[in-house]
Amino acid sequence: MRNLKTVYQRALIKYPVRTQAVQAGILMGLGDQIAQNFIENESKTIDFVRTMQFTGIGFFITGPATRIWYGILDKHIGSKGSSIVIKKVLCDQLFFAPTFVAVLLTTIGICQGKDMERLKLKLKNEYGDILKNNYKLWPMVQLINFSLVPLNYQTLVVQSVALLWNSYVSYRTNSDRRSEESRDETH
Repeated sequence: MRNLKTVYQRALIKYPVRTQAVQAGILMGLGDQIAQNFIENESKTIDFVRTMQFTGIGFFITGPATRIWYGILDKHIGSKGSSIVIKKVLCDQLFFAPTFVAVLLTTIGICQGKDMERLKLKLKNEYGDILKNNYKLWPMVQLINFSLVPLNYQTLVVQSVALLWNSYVSYRTNSDRRSEESRDETH
């Protein structure tokens, strides 16, 4: 266990974006599996393609985007002091969160094979609620994260909390898909 921690710490120093991309991918895939196995639990069939899509989104978008964003905040706002923490949380929640939720929903919709009309409908139906729920959780998480956690570990903290958040997002963004499938089965 100690060796694993050492390897992880070295990887964070040498390859911070790549390391955090891998951890985000793993945790997003795990979040989807939690959604499928424990929240949805409608059928015993597991959609591994969906899990791999969530893993890919974590690896290619979530991990790199959050790590780069935290680096930008650290560079331009700073890293110490309560007023700096407040500024970082405000920037994160006013600029990054709304944009990121839109990117995430769009990417998930594309992975689901939605055309432009259905993507617009997906954003219209889900964006507001997901963003509102984002504001119930993430400001407090980021307040703790930005005030107590060193930059190299901030993405890990966020992705750990996001394990449950990703389960919610997976469930929420696949509810329309489940509705379409049950409509198709009845017709």
